[in-house]
This record gives sequence, structure tokens and C-alpha cells, in this order.
Amino acid sequence: MNLNEILEWRYATKKMSGKAVPQEKVDYILEAARLAPSSSGLQPYRIIVVTDPEIKEKIKPIAWDQSQITDASHVLVFAAWDNYTEEKIKAVFEKTLTARGLPLDRMDAYRERLWGMYSQLTEERHNHHAAKQAYIAFGLAIAAAAEQKVDATPMEGFDPNALDEILGLREMGLKSALVLPLGYRDEDNDWLAGLEKYRTPEEEFIINK
Repeated sequence: MNLNEILEWRYATKKMSGKAVPQEKVDYILEAARLAPSSSGLQPYRIIVVTDPEIKEKIKPIAWDQSQITDASHVLVFAAWDNYTEEKIKAVFEKTLTARGLPLDRMDAYRERLWGMYSQLTEERHNHHAAKQAYIAFGLAIAAAAEQKVDATPMEGFDPNALDEILGLREMGLKSALVLPLGYRDEDNDWLAGLEKYRTPEEEFIINK
């Protein structure tokens, strides 16, 4: 199957079976997210992988009681940096340059211009920008899951402050942005399974100038 056929197969699974996803498939999905592009290569987000049933039970009530949280094999929480700092940016650049075998001062001018831009913004804007980068990785994780024939349900329907508290994200300098349960569809009990996929027609969706 090509990518478009894979994306045609996937849908936002409403009811999962509880069947476990093999770890090698989860690792593949996580690696796709890790390899995602991000602004200036900063990757200002992390992925928390939740498998503990007790933690899932705590998350479910603050996620509108969506059953996918507890029925999923793995729940991926995409969490963005709470803010940008000069130290965080410098640390990423130093690791990148070291990995490439380049002098640590090679990108000083660019790094200083970058921090000059972020330093003018509020921490709220920092977190918003970081969360947008997490969405890119999130999209690739969804595509990778579909490639592995693993079902996934994109979720923004949760209380981020409560989720941050449950997972101890504040202490890590992170704020939850999105949640992605992974599992396998329960076709007998999922009202959406088997229904026609609808997307805006190409002639309306694509605007040529």
C-alpha cells in the first residue's frame, strides 16, 4: 500500500479492543516522531508513553471519559517545552554540532539571532510555538501507525493542566499539547468503523493561483 492508501485505511478510532500493540511497532511509530522536522531543529517537545493501567484510569476522567484512553495499548502524550531559554537553545546547538563534528561556535551568529527573536516573546507564545512543532511529529506518528496497521485516535479533548499534574510535566519544563492512544479497533462496537471516509473534495481543497 502506498501512503495515500494507508491514510485512506486509517480513521479516528472510537472504540479500541484492548489488544496489545507489539513493542517493535510502537518503537517504529516513536522513531518516526523523533525524526520529524522542527523549527531550527530544536525539537522543543517530548513524548511520554503511558502504559500503566492506573495512570490511564486517572487520565480518562480528565479526557472527557473517552474509552480509548483505557482501552488503548499505549497512550502517547506529546508535551511541548513550557518556554524557550538561551540555555536550552545553546544546548541543542552544541549537541547538533558535536554530532556533525563541527566547531561549537560554528552557528553562534544564527543561534544569537534565533534567541534574539524568541527573547522578545512571552512564555505563552514560546509554548504555543513549541506545541505547533509537536503537531508535526504528531502527524508523522499517525502516518507511521497507519503504516503499521495500528489504530490511533488524535485527541485534544482533555484538561491539559490536570494531565500535566498527573504526569508531573511541570517539573520537566513541559506542558501537554496532544494525546495519541494506540491500539486496535473494536469493529463490532465502534460506530465509525466501516463508514465512508469523507474529506473535502480536491477541487475545493486545492486552490491554484
